[in-house]
Amino acid sequence: MEPALIGTRLASAALSPLVKRLLVQEGGGAALTDRPVRLAGLVSFRGEKRTLTERDVRRLAGTLVRESLARPGEPPFPGDEAEAVADALARTLLALGELEMDDVQAVRHGHAELARRLRATPAAQRAAGGLSGDSTRYLDSITEWACLHILQFFTQRSSFVARTLVEQSRTQAELIAKLDELILRVPRPDARDAAFERRYLPYVTRRHGSLTIYGIDLHDSPDEWPLDAAYLSLEASAPTGDRQPAPPTDRREEPPEDGDRWLRGAGRTHGPDAEPVPADQALAAHDRVLLRGVAGSGKTTLVQWLAVSATRTADEAPDGPMAYLHDRVPFVLPLRTLTRHGERLPAPDAFLPAVGCPLTPPEGWADRVLTAGRGLILVDGLDEVPEAERSRTRRWLRDLLGAYGRGNRWLVTSRPSAVRDDWLAADGFTDLTLSPMNRRAVATFVRRWHRAAGADASAYEQPLQDALRGKQDLSALATNPLMCGLICALHRDRRGFLPRGRKALYEAALTMLLTRRDRERDMGAPSGIDLAEAPQIQLVQRLAYWMTLNGRTQMDRSRAESLVVGAIPAVPEAAAAGDPKAVFGHLLHRSGLLRESSPGAVDFVHRTFQDYLAAKAIVDEWHIGVLTRHAADDQWEDVIRMSVAHARPRECAEIFTELLEAADAAPDRATQLRILVVAAAAMEQATEIAPSVREALLSRTAEAIPPRTVQEARALSAAGPLVLDLLPGPEDSGDDDVARMTVVTASLVDSDAAVPFLARYAGHPSVRVRSQLVWAWDRYGHDEYARDVIAAVDPSGLYFTVRNGEQARSLAALAGGRAVHFQGDLPGELITATVRSCAPPAIRISQNPRLTDLACLRGAPAALRDVEIDRCPALTDLSAAGPLTTLLLDDSQLAVVERVPDTQGVQVELRRAVPDLRRIPDLFPGLPFLSVVHLWQDRPVDLSPLTAVDGLRRLLLVGDPALFPGADGLADHVSLAVRTPE
Repeated sequence: MEPALIGTRLASAALSPLVKRLLVQEGGGAALTDRPVRLAGLVSFRGEKRTLTERDVRRLAGTLVRESLARPGEPPFPGDEAEAVADALARTLLALGELEMDDVQAVRHGHAELARRLRATPAAQRAAGGLSGDSTRYLDSITEWACLHILQFFTQRSSFVARTLVEQSRTQAELIAKLDELILRVPRPDARDAAFERRYLPYVTRRHGSLTIYGIDLHDSPDEWPLDAAYLSLEASAPTGDRQPAPPTDRREEPPEDGDRWLRGAGRTHGPDAEPVPADQALAAHDRVLLRGVAGSGKTTLVQWLAVSATRTADEAPDGPMAYLHDRVPFVLPLRTLTRHGERLPAPDAFLPAVGCPLTPPEGWADRVLTAGRGLILVDGLDEVPEAERSRTRRWLRDLLGAYGRGNRWLVTSRPSAVRDDWLAADGFTDLTLSPMNRRAVATFVRRWHRAAGADASAYEQPLQDALRGKQDLSALATNPLMCGLICALHRDRRGFLPRGRKALYEAALTMLLTRRDRERDMGAPSGIDLAEAPQIQLVQRLAYWMTLNGRTQMDRSRAESLVVGAIPAVPEAAAAGDPKAVFGHLLHRSGLLRESSPGAVDFVHRTFQDYLAAKAIVDEWHIGVLTRHAADDQWEDVIRMSVAHARPRECAEIFTELLEAADAAPDRATQLRILVVAAAAMEQATEIAPSVREALLSRTAEAIPPRTVQEARALSAAGPLVLDLLPGPEDSGDDDVARMTVVTASLVDSDAAVPFLARYAGHPSVRVRSQLVWAWDRYGHDEYARDVIAAVDPSGLYFTVRNGEQARSLAALAGGRAVHFQGDLPGELITATVRSCAPPAIRISQNPRLTDLACLRGAPAALRDVEIDRCPALTDLSAAGPLTTLLLDDSQLAVVERVPDTQGVQVELRRAVPDLRRIPDLFPGLPFLSVVHLWQDRPVDLSPLTAVDGLRRLLLVGDPALFPGADGLADHVSLAVRTPE
């Protein structure tokens, strides 16, 4: 018979009386105990106050068995086993007094487990040993039913609930104590991470918080300069910087019906931020940046500055320009170190050991940082990876981006021509280029350098400032921090006299570092080795040649030592100096040219010295075939130029001839152009060049003119002022695209000789050509350029950018009516004075962290009808600007504005990853005209908030119609137009 049927026949009426007699009834005071009661204390047949005997229990069990057999239907077990079944049931029930269990535990286990434990007692097992199958099943079933009633009895006792709560509380307290102990022994990952970061961030500051500035260590000055004092903020721009919003030129009292005002951005070819920006703010506007810059332009210094800025807490500079990096974790990844042996580029958990960081992070720390979007990944020196390995580097970057792209910020640095313009564009990188130092930046650098060099250098500052302003050949060299530092050091070292030309400058720098450094410190020969300049150069250039030939900028110390030791027998003075290993140690530690950048790794203090010395080795050994084989390799551009500088006239002619033959054999136009430009640029370094060779070079280069792309224009500009003679004038430029590429090329030439050439294009009708002319203003002398170019440019459709007081004064001296763009941290007083003197019809204020309101526009001339504000995080009150015809905001500004002026129209540019228009109804409840420009993101924008703008009559949407779902629903309420940009 099934146990379920047996249970059905055993009515509760038969079990309840048995259970009540088996268990002690609750009496007075029973609820006072707060502890669970053992089962032996709850049964009535145990203890001093027992009310049942063992015989009584057997009698009750026999009665229950007989009642089961007497019920109608098939008996649950054979009748001749009734006595044995009753004995087994009695022994099972009596086992209640033997279990090591209390009532709370019994209830927690449940009736089935309690029955199993009763049946498992030795007495119960012996009694049930000889029963039939039906009798055994009956005994199992009746035991479970009895246990169910027993547990019900326990739970109905008034003291049980209180005891259960106490027991649960004790259990929880024990569990908490054990967990606390476990946490102490095994800290949580976030606690371990925070503890590690408290060690790691100061380490980053110590490692990257200082710079070596050439020349200030000649006397009693320190070898290193604190980064806070040394860092000079440079500018970066898109390849042409031709973003020129075209403000309205009419004086309409209402926004234009046709919505053409959106065409103010028609000149943008590189996104919303193509105008120059402070380089250290590039990652504030873009999560991913590929930053290009020539050797010595400050790329690595910028990486150091960003890393150190990220280590600072928000309390140190809560409103400073670098606050956007606070609480980010920097990873500085110099590719020259990561690829030294050609090994596999590291995964995040190997970032720190790969760059020689001695700290050991908790397991999985880097993964957690990057997964949380807290990382600042600074990949330095893409050009220092051999060209054949760069595709592997890109795959490595893409793998990292695929796993950790969201939330983190990424910077990759490179020399300009190492990779093509769109090399990382598909991965969301914005391509920017470090601008050459303008005159203002050079003057600032010179002032800081002399302040850091000590009191004895102060007398040399003003004469050098005067020389840089008055000598064009000298100012042409001072285009980046490296060259400025060398010029400052040599000017002081030579008591105010400077060499002429780049080669002479490098030669003087080598003399200063190799022979005068220790002598002028009165140190004698601290390493025990005393070598003249020439043998040191002979040995060190072997290392430079090996690195360049193998596409490296860093090598193992052991290999460097073996190269030097192997070369010493051929250099008599070095061979006579003593132990060859001691000579290598002297070169490494005392020459000033080499350094042990990380344990076991050697490199030059700057890549420029490696290129210069490798070129000298090539010319000394006349390995001209090596030059031509690498003529199209961007890593060899400076080597080829310096080789021409080292070569004698006949050798120069042979180099140029070989380069022209390499250009003829080039497989495509891009390679051919690169070789021709390198050859043309190298002509500046030749002391003598045959007219026929010069004519051949120029005529071949002219065949590549005009350039077809921005990349070609940039490459041509590297040839220097001579390219200006090859570029077409406005009368010969043909269509607007040719004219634009011509102006782009000329505006990238680092010479004031470009100014009169650019002035010839000032009257060009194309807004994109004229916008490039305006963009180039900051690259040349402000007054001269304003007089010769800016004054002649047709202002229609252009903003004239003001980044400093000099430009503001130059613009104020011209006729009014020009729209003005105030860019950067400019004071309100300067804006006020410029607006009042220029009477602009439109102004734009961008990237100004200082302004909190527009009081600077109060009382502005009536001509001012349009105002644009973007990326000014503290500017919340715009009310003083009105009344306006049009107010233009980007969505980052829309998010912070609290008060707005009276305006007839508003234009909003959506740049954020998640576009949002929800603030418009609150800020502009009665707005009649709105245009929404959505060109830089691919996420749809929710237009539903616009239904709450009660006064809205006209709506212009600019962008892909698919990004404006729900636009048709608005057409029932407003006059709607959708424009797709061409």
